[in-house]
Amino acid sequence: MQPPKTPSEIQAMRDGGQILATIFADLKKRLVPGMTGKDVDAWVEGEIKKYGAEATYKTSEVGFPGVICISVNEAIVHGVPTDVPFERGDIVGFDMVITYKGMKTDSAFSVMIGEQPSGALKHLLTNTERSLYAGIDAISGEGTYTGDISAAVESVLNGAKLGIIRELVGHGVGHQMHMAPEVPNYGQAGKGVLLKPGDTIAIEPMATLGGERITGPLEDEWTFATKDGSMSAHFEHTVLVTESGAEILTKLA
Repeated sequence: MQPPKTPSEIQAMRDGGQILATIFADLKKRLVPGMTGKDVDAWVEGEIKKYGAEATYKTSEVGFPGVICISVNEAIVHGVPTDVPFERGDIVGFDMVITYKGMKTDSAFSVMIGEQPSGALKHLLTNTERSLYAGIDAISGEGTYTGDISAAVESVLNGAKLGIIRELVGHGVGHQMHMAPEVPNYGQAGKGVLLKPGDTIAIEPMATLGGERITGPLEDEWTFATKDGSMSAHFEHTVLVTESGAEILTKLA
């Protein structure tokens, strides 16, 4: 169970979510081959400060060596920004948490660098993102279980014949970066934790073009990657459970 939030705390998450969404929208326009993860990290850090927010990953309790996770190709999550330039055709996932007025929001997207995806890579990106929105659409307000979300995500990914990352899951977010309940990307409708209006959760499907097994953390002590080296994708939104459905906090209004 999550502790209740005051109206001002929920509004802080709305405002923080719009800041995060704005930074991501601007980042997508800047991504080009030859840019490095450290280039992105430095720019994003400046944007976070410009909007009066805090880079949650760089806080003492997390200690991540950057403000944003950047995971390339077979890397799934928690990739450390590096000096290695992005190449045309790379699939890169960007994942970030910011704190605004004491409240945290979390979002992620994956994109192909320098060109429009086609074939299997387009299939991976399109259906992983589609599974995110299926999970959000499964939230009907009071009476929704986490298993309803999980089952909806799983149904899309299974239908697309993608590998489902089962060892890494979505989670509650708000007062803390990771809090109850867990929101797996597979499950059974009507099972799991019963959600209530005012709960805030990060739904984050992760999928691959190959198997479901993962390896990590790697030598950088952070990155998790696909065991078989297959390409992966990751999409995430922070959502507020309402009386009748869900409000996406990290999507531009």
